[in-house]
Parts: sequence; structure tokens; C-alpha cells
Amino acid sequence: MTVKVALVGNPNVGKSVIFNNLTGSHQHIGNWPGKTVEKKEGIFEYNDKEVYVIDLPGIYSLTAYSVEELIARDYIIEEKPDVIVVIIDASNIERNLYLVLQVLELGAKTLLVLNKMDLAEASNLHIDAMELGKLLGIPVIQTVAPKKIGMDELRRKILEIAKAKKQLTKIRYSSDFEEAIDRITKLLEDYKLHEEYSRRWLAIKLLEGDKVIIEKIRKTAKGKEFLKRVEKIKELLEQKYGNLEMALIDERYRVIKCIVEKVVKGEKTLTASDYLDQALLDKYLGIPIFISILWAMFQFTFIVSTPFSDILGDFFTILSERMAGITGFTRIDYLLFGEYGVLNGIGMVISFVPLIMTLYFAMSLLEDFGYLARAAFLMDKVMRKLGLTGRSIIPMILGFGCNIAGVYSTRIIPTEEDRIIAIVTNPLMLCSARLVVFTAIATAFWSSAVGSILLSLYIIGIVLAILIALMLKRFIFRGITSPFIMELPPYQMPSLKVAVTQMWIKGSLFFKKAGTIVFLGLLIVGFLATTDASTLSFTNDIEYSLVAVIGHKLQPIFTPLNWDWRLVVAIIFGFIAKEIVIGTTAMLYGVSEEEFSIFLASHYDPVTMYAYMLFVLIYVPCIATLAAVKHETQSWKWVIFTIVYETLLAYTISLIILFLGRIVFPGV
Repeated sequence: MTVKVALVGNPNVGKSVIFNNLTGSHQHIGNWPGKTVEKKEGIFEYNDKEVYVIDLPGIYSLTAYSVEELIARDYIIEEKPDVIVVIIDASNIERNLYLVLQVLELGAKTLLVLNKMDLAEASNLHIDAMELGKLLGIPVIQTVAPKKIGMDELRRKILEIAKAKKQLTKIRYSSDFEEAIDRITKLLEDYKLHEEYSRRWLAIKLLEGDKVIIEKIRKTAKGKEFLKRVEKIKELLEQKYGNLEMALIDERYRVIKCIVEKVVKGEKTLTASDYLDQALLDKYLGIPIFISILWAMFQFTFIVSTPFSDILGDFFTILSERMAGITGFTRIDYLLFGEYGVLNGIGMVISFVPLIMTLYFAMSLLEDFGYLARAAFLMDKVMRKLGLTGRSIIPMILGFGCNIAGVYSTRIIPTEEDRIIAIVTNPLMLCSARLVVFTAIATAFWSSAVGSILLSLYIIGIVLAILIALMLKRFIFRGITSPFIMELPPYQMPSLKVAVTQMWIKGSLFFKKAGTIVFLGLLIVGFLATTDASTLSFTNDIEYSLVAVIGHKLQPIFTPLNWDWRLVVAIIFGFIAKEIVIGTTAMLYGVSEEEFSIFLASHYDPVTMYAYMLFVLIYVPCIATLAAVKHETQSWKWVIFTIVYETLLAYTISLIILFLGRIVFPGV
């Protein structure tokens, strides 16, 4: 029989490292059904027993405010794992114990792992693990995950707890709360409501006013009558404590404080992390350092990836030449392998896979090091001063990878108004798909300063998102800004293994996208480019093709921006996926990856192409992102709003940049 184990913990407690230590190569990484949240599962064998391990998303609590919290909570409640392993950062034990108490309220068999014991000891903290276990009523073990210390004991304890009888938590709150919990528990027994759940946990959730639980009970036969009786119990407590959700939070921290006083000895000393934060989070130096780190990351990404991109580009050029005439059907050969063929466009896109992988590798190192959390903290300070929620920072950072993930991650924002603002402004973040386009163009005109050009586009996207958010906040949404609380993890040596794994997983998703959506889009463009507009027969003269007719019809709209019809067509088809912009451009001009930079530089000037890049950055997002906007807002109104405002903004900004560029650089 397989033992089912769930790993739970705050972000940055070393949960992923422990998961990798336990499962090794026997793991699978995908997404939770219907969600963009990563799902990690794996197995290991110990004493002839197979153990299935699920690594739940990093969370700070088991409330129902974010999709990650709902996933973790629903999995524990519905799937009922044999053991819940709660991993906490021993150097931040007081804050981490909050999640532990919420897990114990569920009544599941629990094992507590004090990870990062080396950091706790370096901070002059001495934790009595045995006493902590006695107070909580659960086993406690100590680990140092990167060094694999305590891993064997962890495996042994998991099986030991799985075989043991049900644990009885020793955690009790003050008499007022316990009396109310007991009364609601008795009511649950009388009404026989949701007997599959822990009654104590249900009682606490009802006191907190958990909307998900209340709605579930309301739908039962006697639910409404039961909830009326619960409200009377709550009214008595509210007279004394006010808001019960906040009162229970305070109560948990009161219990935690008592526990910490008994089990933790020594006063925490300043660590290297603290000294680093004094510089990196400085009110004057923090933002300039953040920008400098981003610039260095882009320079690193470009320099490291360029040789590999060149090799891939050369490969597709040779492949296109070798494949010419292979099918024996003139139109198919020309469509796939000709001068304006699909292989030419797809090769242009795939040649930038090394760039995307290197970017994800660098971002993973920064995240593992602990800096990305600091970046969010820094930007939160700016956002709060502007009257915007700091919670939108996380979706913005995720939007750098993919706008779809950024839009879905806005679920962490509890206020509906703030969430919609974050959703409709997230597509302004420079995603990895646009990065492919910008790197190709920037290489043609600013080969020695590609990193700086890319950084400028990232900054412009962020600034525009903030400005649009301010306008929406001022003229449409005038609600209260939701608070933002986050944990700043201690700095640690990044794991190359984790970085390479993340690079491969996310980079391979880009590769799959190029092989499906991008290929299909380029196939459509290729078909239109080889179809004569008047006879609908095959043609190898692109000027008389259907795609040329489309481009020429729309070109007058973009004449003020100095585009020819090919750039217009590339923009139009970029609606399918932004990578198609560069693939289509290469196809319609009939140039390979190695010729692309030379061709652009000889036909356009830097000002025109910088304005073009800004248009690509700002205008309507890809169709998958719009689908995410519709899904999260549940309204076509916001989809249409996003399309209209971004297209108008893109045109306006591009025109302004072109006008100013001609004044500043009159000779260009």
C-alpha cells in the first residue's frame, strides 16, 4: 500500500530542496488541473514501502484568499494524505509556526520539520525540538536540506507516523474561544453536517467567517437554520473581541509567543542577510541597485545565449536549404522550405530558445538567492506611496515570464477592484515571448548595448502599468487598497540543480509553444503569402499574394509610424502569439536568422524600430492572455477594455517616440 505524504510550508523554507532530496529523479512537474500553479509530485521507497509525495504550493496560511491557499487546503481536506509534513524555517520560527497551528486545526497526522537549523544556530538561536514536540503534540525533527542532514530520519518518521494512530493536538486557545468552538462542534454533531471534515476545524472556520465553508453549509438541507444559530454564538464573542477573524489571528500569535518563550533560547543576532538588506533595501540605494541587477541579468542572458542562438540559426538555414524540393510538390516545398517558408520563420523563433532558457536560469538563481522577494518589497514601497496595492507586485514579476501566469496569479489580491486593475495592466509586462522579438531587433541596431535597450523596455512597461493603474484607481475604482504582507527569506547559496530544472521546465514550454501555436500561425501566414490574391492559385511573388493585399489595405493606418506592409502583417498576426511577430517578419522579408540583423539595419533606422518595439510591448496581448483576462474577470467588458486601451496607447506612445526621436536625432 502506498503512503501518501503532503509537504506544506511558507515560500522559501527549503521545501523544494527537501522534495528533490526525497524523490530524486522520480518526480513529475506539471500544473494543477485548471490552474497555472505548478504541481510537483514524486515517489520514493523506504523499507520496502512506496511513498507518494506531493509538494503543495508555498503558502503563509490555510485561508481562502489565494489560489495557492485553496489548492493546499482542498488537497489536505479532500485527499486526506496519510501524513502532512510541515516544513518551517528554524531561523524564523515564530512567524512560521502560524501555518503549523492552522494545519493542526485540521486534525491530520502531522510531522514538523525544523529546516535551516544551521542558519538558526548561526543567528544564536537554540531550539529545544523535543519540548516543541511535546507542546504541539506532534513529532519534530531537525534538518539542513542543502546538506541532506536529517533526510533519512525524515523518511523513517514519515512511515512511523503513517502507521500510528490519529494524533490529538494539544493546542488550545483561551477559554472564550474554546467554549465557542465546543458549542459549534456540538451543533455540527446535532445537525450531522460535513462529517468528513474535522469538526474543530469547521468550527474555527465558521468563527472566522470563511466564505467557502459558509457557502458549503448553506447549500445543505438544514444549513440556513444551523448558520443562524452559529451567528448567535459569534455575536457574543464579537461584543468582546470585535472582528473575530482578526481576534483569532491574534489568539494564534499569543499561543505561538508562549511556545517560543519555552522552546527558543538566545537572542537573534544580526546575520549576513541583515547586513545585505541594509544596503539592498536602503530607501535611496535600493531602487538603483534593483535596476543595476536587472541590467546585469539581461547582459548575462544575452552574452551567454548568443553563441547557442547562432548555432541554432545556422542549423535552420542549412536545414532549409537541404530540405528544398524534398516533397516533390512545388507549392508545399515553397510553403515549408522556400524563401518565405514556414521553416525560415520557425527557425527564427526557435533560435531564441537559448535566450529564454538563460533568462529563466538567471531568474531562478535570483529567486533562490532570496533577491526576488526583496525586489517585490522594494516595489511595494513605491506602490503604497502611489496609493496602489503592493500585492500586484507578484503578478507583475510573474508577468515577466508569461502574462498568462501573471493574470492568474492576481488571485492573491483579496479586493476585487485592485484585482481587476492588476489583471488589465499585467499585459504591459514584457513577457518572454516579446523578449524574443526585442532581442532580434535590438541586436540589429544596438549590438553593444542590447542589455540596456531591453532594460529600458522593461522599465517603460512597469511605468506604464503603474500610470494606467493610477488612472483606473482615480477615475473608476476608489475602494480601499488591500494590504500586502510577505516574508523576506534569508539569503542563501542558490541551487544550480534547482535553477537548471526550472530552466528546462519553463524553457521547454516555450519550445512546445513554438512547435504548436507559433507553427500554426506561421503556416497560415505562409499559406496567405503563397496564394495569389486575384486567382487564388500558387505564387512565389509575395507582392501579389493575399498577405500583401491585407498588409497594403492596413498600411495607411500605420504610415505615420514609417512601417511597410510586412511589419503591419507581422503585428496583426502577433495577436495569435507574440513570437509570431519575429517569425512572420523573417518569412515576409525572406531572410534567415543570420541575415536578419543586417537586413533590418539596412532598411530601417533605430528610432523607427525602437518605436516599433514599444508598439509590440504595449499593444493587444496574445489571444491566450485575453482568454485568461476573460476567465479571471468573468466579463467581456474588461477584455474589450484591455484590447482598446492597449492598442490606442501603443499607437500614441510609438508616435510620440518617433516624433521626439526625430528631434533629438535629426540625422537618423
